[in-house]
Amino acid sequence: MKKVILLSCLLCIFLTLQVKAESEKNVLQERMALYKKMESITFVPWFYYAAIDQYERNIRSVRRDIPKQSSGSIAIYIRPEIWSGGLNPTTNDTNPVTISLFGGVGKDGNGDGQADSTNDEDILRTFVDYLHLQHTDREHLKIKLWRYYKRAKTVELITQYAQLYEKYNTLDIRGNAFPLPLHYNYSYRSTWGDRRSFGGLRIHEGTDIFANYGTPVRATCYGIVEIKGWNRLGGWRIGIRDLYNNYYYYAHLGGFSKEIRLGQIVEPGTVIGFVGSTGYGPPGTAGKFPPHLHFGMYKDNGYTEWSFDPYPHLRLWEKQDRLKQKRKH
Repeated sequence: MKKVILLSCLLCIFLTLQVKAESEKNVLQERMALYKKMESITFVPWFYYAAIDQYERNIRSVRRDIPKQSSGSIAIYIRPEIWSGGLNPTTNDTNPVTISLFGGVGKDGNGDGQADSTNDEDILRTFVDYLHLQHTDREHLKIKLWRYYKRAKTVELITQYAQLYEKYNTLDIRGNAFPLPLHYNYSYRSTWGDRRSFGGLRIHEGTDIFANYGTPVRATCYGIVEIKGWNRLGGWRIGIRDLYNNYYYYAHLGGFSKEIRLGQIVEPGTVIGFVGSTGYGPPGTAGKFPPHLHFGMYKDNGYTEWSFDPYPHLRLWEKQDRLKQKRKH
């Protein structure tokens, strides 16, 4: 009887995951169709619309002053006072005539006679017209994005996302790996939030993975190398950004992989450097602590970045890598 119940539970879990995967696949197909449609109208490549939409999706998930996305495929958010017009008595107006009369920007993107701020096609069309994106080349697009977001970091993130979408030609760019190969000797525990004193009293913004000198350090995601070089605290370090609002920080490296350069796209498992003990001083300082990889994770909310505990992610990726190894054998 217990075996029957267990098998039934496993079957339910499997079917649930299958339905969820199919649903996610359908959503990505819907988004791609919308991006391609806008590309055909404006001649701006689809991957820029995907990048802008993903950036907005990321910040909406972590901001409290922007409503969470409750419907539709597109995450771009245009505030009601901008969509409908600041003096419009109807906050969520859908009439293109009265919206225009009150200086709003909302547009009818699907030809149904309404400018609905919850309709995917209307949102994209409005965004395109508001930023004047038609026939815009890449450099002018960056300028227009800066004028809209008024933040250089945001423009940089959107540009990076666009590079990833362009390279892989798909919206489904997911996957992770543990930062060290499993067959090397290493150890780690949860140390995020511990007290640190070098350079001033602060908290430890990461997890230390202790390993021997020269142990390969790998990219944990599909992403772009955003920072590479020396940092007084982190020594030789690399920063990699993924599509899902995660910035991965690898510090105290003994050196970098020769193939790694700034702006390079990496994949889970790409060797980016080697374990060392650099940092806590001017360039070249090493040996002030045992060799280890400091691994940190950060998120961005459109204004600033903050650290969060990477330990649960490390445990998950380690487990996933072990399962992959077992399947191979």
